[in-house]
Amino acid sequence: MTTYRVTLAYDGTNFAGYQVQPKQRTVQGVLEKALTKMTKGTHVHVDGSGRTDSGVHALGQVISFDYPGMIPAPSMLRALNSLMPLDIEILNAEIVPEAFHARYSAVGKRYMYKVARGRYTDPFKRLYTGHYPYPLDVDKIKIALKDLEGTHDFTSFAASGGVIVDKVRTIYEATVTEDQANNELTFEFYGNGFLYNMVRILVATALEIGNGRRDQHDFLRLFEVKDRQQARGTAPASGLYLKEVYYPSLDEIAKETRKSH
Repeated sequence: MTTYRVTLAYDGTNFAGYQVQPKQRTVQGVLEKALTKMTKGTHVHVDGSGRTDSGVHALGQVISFDYPGMIPAPSMLRALNSLMPLDIEILNAEIVPEAFHARYSAVGKRYMYKVARGRYTDPFKRLYTGHYPYPLDVDKIKIALKDLEGTHDFTSFAASGGVIVDKVRTIYEATVTEDQANNELTFEFYGNGFLYNMVRILVATALEIGNGRRDQHDFLRLFEVKDRQQARGTAPASGLYLKEVYYPSLDEIAKETRKSH
């Protein structure tokens, strides 16, 4: 068996999310079908760094899998791309120590969320942005986002469908930039982990702060109340992108492999 780490990008519009679901088109399902074809019938299970929901995109999703036999990494990259639909691109493939796991080895993730600010929904942006046509004080949002940085209990920002009990996470960086030429906002959140729908709820809350519907430091209040109902909204899936996943060096992972033997 050879362990591979593969980085990919995908347009999530026509997928029912990342994770395999019966009778649904999913990113994991497409990848496992391609690998099974390459092995001529042996099923290869793929682990992802995390699940993305239906309609959510990825610029740098990471997967890992154990492949029966050994194919050089450049050949694995070419082979997988030759079997991908037009809405998935394999960006990189590398052979890694067997201890590597796309989900459990990850030490951080960066998500991006794009918001179109036109008065009406742009038909050419609707699948790749959220839409917010109301007035916004972007400087107010920038100040508010600083309250997210650090270690907090994000219970108010976790959708009810999540199964994780511990809602404490650390956000290293939370920013928003304004693209006036395209009339868009881009949020970025970098942290050690994210709860179900957390980024989309944070964005919806930040937009309400920018619109004056919430106090500038309402994030701090919401940390304290631990009440999902008080955060209210969830921004649409279409604006969310998994941008990058962070891992220790391969040398560090190899050391763990040697320790376990």
